[in-house]
Amino acid sequence: MTAVATALVLSTVAGWGTASAAPAGAAPTAAADAPSAAVETFGYPGSAQILAARGITLTRGDGGITLTDCGKAGSFQIKVRAITTPPNPNDEVCFAAPGASGYLALSIPNAYRVSTYGRSVRASLSTDHKPTETVDVAAGGDKGIGETLDPNSRAVVLELRVTGSTAPAPAPQPTDPALAFAAKVNVGDGKRSCTGTLVDRYWLMTAASCFTDTPNDLSTVTAGPPKDRTTATVGRTDLTNTGTGAVVDVAELVPRTDRDLVMARLATPVDGITPAVIAGTAPTAGETLRIPGYGRTATDWVPTKLHTTTHTVGAVTATAVDTAPAAGQAALCQGDAGAPTLRGTNGSTELAAIATRSWQGGCLDTPSTETRTGANATRVDDLGPWVKVLSYRTAEVKAGLHVQIVGGNTGLWDTAVDRRTNSWLGSWSPIDSSALTAVDSVTIGDTVHVFVAGAGRVYTKDGKVGGAWTPWREVPGGAAGVQGITATARGNTVSLQIIGSDKTVWDATGDYGNGTGSWSGWVKLGDNTADHLSSATTPDNTVHLYSVGTDGRVYTRDKPANGSWTQWIEIPGGAVGVKGITAAARGNTVDLQIIGGLGDLFTTYGHYDLGYWDPQWQKVSDNRLKAISSSAEGNVVHVVAVNEDNKVYSRDADYNAGTWTPWREIPGGATGVTAITATTTG
Repeated sequence: MTAVATALVLSTVAGWGTASAAPAGAAPTAAADAPSAAVETFGYPGSAQILAARGITLTRGDGGITLTDCGKAGSFQIKVRAITTPPNPNDEVCFAAPGASGYLALSIPNAYRVSTYGRSVRASLSTDHKPTETVDVAAGGDKGIGETLDPNSRAVVLELRVTGSTAPAPAPQPTDPALAFAAKVNVGDGKRSCTGTLVDRYWLMTAASCFTDTPNDLSTVTAGPPKDRTTATVGRTDLTNTGTGAVVDVAELVPRTDRDLVMARLATPVDGITPAVIAGTAPTAGETLRIPGYGRTATDWVPTKLHTTTHTVGAVTATAVDTAPAAGQAALCQGDAGAPTLRGTNGSTELAAIATRSWQGGCLDTPSTETRTGANATRVDDLGPWVKVLSYRTAEVKAGLHVQIVGGNTGLWDTAVDRRTNSWLGSWSPIDSSALTAVDSVTIGDTVHVFVAGAGRVYTKDGKVGGAWTPWREVPGGAAGVQGITATARGNTVSLQIIGSDKTVWDATGDYGNGTGSWSGWVKLGDNTADHLSSATTPDNTVHLYSVGTDGRVYTRDKPANGSWTQWIEIPGGAVGVKGITAAARGNTVDLQIIGGLGDLFTTYGHYDLGYWDPQWQKVSDNRLKAISSSAEGNVVHVVAVNEDNKVYSRDADYNAGTWTPWREIPGGATGVTAITATTTG
C-alpha cells in the first residue's frame, strides 16, 4: 500500500550502498493456489540474501531496528563490530533505529563490540561462558564483548533492543477522525500483527487468520480468550502519536465459522472514537472501495502510519469479495489482513468488507517474479444483526437518570444522563429484544431492573452500574397476553403488576436479596379492569398502585409493608378520558402525572404523611403526548414523554426552584417510539 516511507529496510550486500526493496525469497505460488493470508509475521525481509552475502542471520523484529549502510554518517544508531565471513570493511554491521524503541532477533557470530549513537541499547548475547547474558549500552556508549574482554571467548549477538533515545522525537501526525476506527492489532508480543476496525466501543472486527498458528486452518481460532496476549491500538493513524487514542488488551474472541472473520472484545471500552458503520448492502462488481491498513508497503517493513489504497471490486460470493488495485494503486501486503474495506455513500462511510488475503505483488519481500496484486476480502454487510447481538452484551450501564424506550422496531433502547458530565450520553444503546409492547424499570442500589411485555409474556434483565446488561429471563408464572406493566422497588424486593389479556390486574413480588430475583407467582387483584398502570413506594415501604381504568378514570390502592392490598379508590379531581399515567415518590409525597384526553399533561399530589390528595388536577403543558414516565431524584422529578411526533422529550419538576423546566428533546434522534420508562441510579 502506498505510503510515506517510515522504516526503510535496507538489505545491505557486498556493494555496501545497494538497497533492495524486494529481496529475493521463495518461489511464487502456483497460479492455481489461493493468495496468502495478509498477516504480518515479522520475519526479516530478505534474510536469506543477507545471510548469503554477509554471514549474519536477521530473524524477526518489530521494524524499529533495520540493517543499514555503515558508510553514511547519521544513517545508523547502532554499530556492532564482528569478524564476519566473508569479511567486510572495519568488521562493521550497522543498524538504523530511528525511534525510541525497537527490537530485532538476529545472530551475529564473533562479535566483539557494540557502539550506540543517540540510543540506549540492550544486547542479548551467547558466549563461551554463558548461554545467555545481557549487556546495556548507554546512548553514545561503547562496550566490548567476547574476545575484547577475553581473547579465548567468542560472543554471538542474539537480540538488540532499543531502550531509550536522546534525540528529540519527531512531531507526530494528528489522527484523522474519519479513520480513527482503524486499529493496529498485535498478537503475542511480536508474533503476528494485523489491522482491525472498531465497530462498537467494546468490539473490534478483524481477520480470524491473524490468530492462527497454522496458515489456512481457521479451525484453530476458538471462542474465548486469545491464546496469546493481544493488544489493539485504536485511534492513532500515526502509531507514534501516544497523546491520542488508546492501547487496549483483547479479552475475548468470537470467530465466525463461515468466513475469515473474528470479533474481538476489548478489556476496556474505547470512548471518543466513532465506530465504523456496517454496510447493509453487498459490494457490487466494478465498485470502488478504500482500504486503510498498517501493513507493509513496497519499501516499508512495519510502517508506523496508517496508509490507504483503493481497490476495485471483482467477483462477489455469499461471504467474500475479490478486489484488485485501481490504476496506480498498491496491493495489500502483510499486516493488512483485517483492514476495513470502505464504501463512500452520500458523503458517509460504510464498512463493506474486511481484507483477508492477497497475492502481494510488489510488496516488500515478495519475490519479483510474483506480479499478481489481487486480493480477497470477507463480506460483513450481512453481519449487522450478529454484531448488534454481541454489542448488547457490553452495553455499559452508567450512573444517572436512565430512560428506556420501545422503538419503532419494537426493540428496547437505553440512554442516560451521565453522572460524570451531568449531560445526556447523546446516543441510544440497543438492548437485544423484539416484539415489545410495554416497559417499566426500577433501581435497587446500583442496579437497574428492566421489565418488559414481549410477545405477550413478561421478561426482565438487570444492568449494574459500570457493568453490562444480563441476558433476558422470563418472570415465572406463565403470564400471557400482557398489555401493560409497572414495577416499584421496596427494599430488595420488586412489586410488579401487569394488565392481563382480559384487562384485569395481576401482581407478583420478586425478592432480589440473593441478587438474582426469586418470584412469588401471579395473583389476580380483583375483577377491576385497566388500560394503564404506574406505581411508587413511600419511605414506610408502602406500595402505591395507580390505574387508569377502562372507564378513563384514575384509581389507586395500597399495599403496606406488612399488610394486604386495600380497595381501589378514585383519585380526587374528576379526571376522565385519561390516556397515560406515571407516579414518582418524593419522600412521603407522590407526584402523579396523567395524559389528558387531548394529550395534554396534568399533575396532582398525594400527601401520604398528611393523609390527603390535592383536590384537583393542575394542567402543566398543552403538548399532545402519547406515553409518559417519571423518576424522582432528591427534590426533583424527571418526567419523560413521547410526543405526537413519536420523539422523546424530558422536563423536570424542580422543587428546589419551584418551577417546571421547558420540554427538551432527549439527544440521540429516537423516532417511532411506542413506550417509555425512567429510573435513577446513584
